[in-house]
Amino acid sequence: MQRKIANILVIVGFLALILAACSSEEKPKHRGLGSSGDAAHSAMKEKSTREYKLEHEKKLKRKRVPCDTLSLEEYVLENYPAGTLLVVMDRTTPDKLPKPAVIYYRKGGKKYVFALLAKSKPGERNIETKNVVGYESSFINLDSTKLGTAFFFLTLYECVDNNFHEVWSAPVPIHGGFNRMKLKRWRPKNILYVELNYEDGIISGHRNYNFFLVDGIRKPPHLLETYVGIAHKRTMTDLNHDKYPDYYEYRYIDSTYYVKLVDSIPFYWDTTRKLYVTKVNPRWTRPY
Repeated sequence: MQRKIANILVIVGFLALILAACSSEEKPKHRGLGSSGDAAHSAMKEKSTREYKLEHEKKLKRKRVPCDTLSLEEYVLENYPAGTLLVVMDRTTPDKLPKPAVIYYRKGGKKYVFALLAKSKPGERNIETKNVVGYESSFINLDSTKLGTAFFFLTLYECVDNNFHEVWSAPVPIHGGFNRMKLKRWRPKNILYVELNYEDGIISGHRNYNFFLVDGIRKPPHLLETYVGIAHKRTMTDLNHDKYPDYYEYRYIDSTYYVKLVDSIPFYWDTTRKLYVTKVNPRWTRPY
């Protein structure tokens, strides 16, 4: 009797293995998030959503002007790789819609547009505005692969016959936390520059990426970074009276009980080496 029961159990187990094997063969293989099929589907879905949103905004916009923001959004959608966005500024109040990061400027009878674009890293998830704008998104600089890596570019366009022509595009060395964009003037040399302000929760402060139009609006800009945090600070100054801005970099003692400022180090732009240098230590150099 026991032998019969054992034989039955063996047969049942064998049949179970056969059924499991058949079901696993029939089940389609799951493709990961990074597969080319999923990536293509995601890109098509994103483009379709943005096109629908853009068409809806066009219907609501009563007055249109040449090279307006809606035209720029459409231009970016049609002429850049999937996952490229025209960035918006952070909300000032919860009830107001975010403003696109664009600045219109006229010079010599020509119309220019400064725009901040964010491009997705190929092979990763396409970025979303909510993951690159605002204080919370500043922590994406620690580990951005799950939400996609954003590469920011300050881009200048010229408007000619209601068409956009890219004049230059300058990379911004940060992945998230964008706050606002302003056109300012450096008073010591009367030079225009574009200030890109980013929140930075890692240093408990903010960073400014300042693009100086030292050789005019049509030439690629010169980048200078400034920042302020609990134990981090760099301020703009004019050290050697040339056309390039300089800065002071501050050093702190950051202990468990207090934060104390101990020194300020002047850095100036070396036109030969194309680096920021200091006389305090020749090995201390900064790219921007």
